[in-house]
Amino acid sequence: MPDRSDRTRLIASATRRGAGRRPVSPPVERASTLLNDAPGAMRDEAAGPVYGIEDLTAARELRAALADLEGATDAWLVPSGLAAVTVPLTALLRPGDHVLASDALYGPSRRFLNRHLKARGIAPAFHAPDASVAEILAAMTDRTRLLLIESPASLTFELVDVSALAVACRERGVITVMDNTWAAGLAFRPLAHGVDVSVQAVTKYVGGHSDLLMDSIAVSRPAIARPIAETIEDLGWRVSPDDAWLALRGLRTLPLRYAEQARSALAVAQWLRTRPEVARVLYPALPGAPGHDLWARDYTGAASIFGVVMTGGSETAAHALMSALELFGLGYSWGGFESLITHETGQLAFRKTAPALAGELLRLHIGLEDPTDLIADLETGLAAWNRAR
Repeated sequence: MPDRSDRTRLIASATRRGAGRRPVSPPVERASTLLNDAPGAMRDEAAGPVYGIEDLTAARELRAALADLEGATDAWLVPSGLAAVTVPLTALLRPGDHVLASDALYGPSRRFLNRHLKARGIAPAFHAPDASVAEILAAMTDRTRLLLIESPASLTFELVDVSALAVACRERGVITVMDNTWAAGLAFRPLAHGVDVSVQAVTKYVGGHSDLLMDSIAVSRPAIARPIAETIEDLGWRVSPDDAWLALRGLRTLPLRYAEQARSALAVAQWLRTRPEVARVLYPALPGAPGHDLWARDYTGAASIFGVVMTGGSETAAHALMSALELFGLGYSWGGFESLITHETGQLAFRKTAPALAGELLRLHIGLEDPTDLIADLETGLAAWNRAR
């Protein structure tokens, strides 16, 4: 096979020849019962799925495309971003084990560690979001079974040296699971850097249209793949054929949307950094921002979501800014075509050690709108901020 770019490979799988006359996208098969021609064929798995809970055509094509994108031997689909984190942890951890994660971990993932796993005898611990490899390794114990990596981290976007951590953990017999939603399987490939399990929220950039919930789990080691596959089977996690079809459609244009939104995000981030109302922009792709050197070394692109630390202010001022905007939606999630803004200062209280910030924390997701228009909208918002301070 020739060495083709991601944008070519993700489309070429749809136009491959040898399957007869067919639509470009697979059909949506809504089925619980699958019929057979003879009794002896009813349990013949080689003939395809035997019941609707198994992946039908659209889901199977999506799994294959995501596995190819991630450089994995297999990829599975689960019905939410959180499920892709909880399934590997459920599959790979046992009572008495210890799991280590960033103190800036995605809130629902942190809740799962503290509420679900702790109640089942699995001890969670959290390292500083900007910890060095040596500091993270020092936080491990002889019971540490798994390192949960989220890089960049939620809300404050710290990076860790994933490659070095993966090597060190493999030497220690510690499993690594990485939430790679920010890179969307494009800008960074965890499995190629030695990580055992790569998960990403298909809800975000792959779906791209804010109209589905889904996540993927990708692996390349059989010893890791088997317990994950069995856990998904035992829990009955599957995605709907309609959602699989939508995600597969979004995957075809992922590289173009991801790159275009990143270009706009960088333009907006650069403009915000010049404003006196803004103390810091937390975006690894921005030169001079925290983590930029590590991002430039390891990543080939960037997501279009970043944090904005305001100069002082209050919740009232933050809400005034947000209310004045016309182009930024007020909603959680990201990776879709639309720009969004959230106020995140309150979320920092859940951390073991809250970061020292100069003011209120906002999170911006930049969509496919013209960045010039988004900047003009933000200028209106900053004027409202100044009036409300």
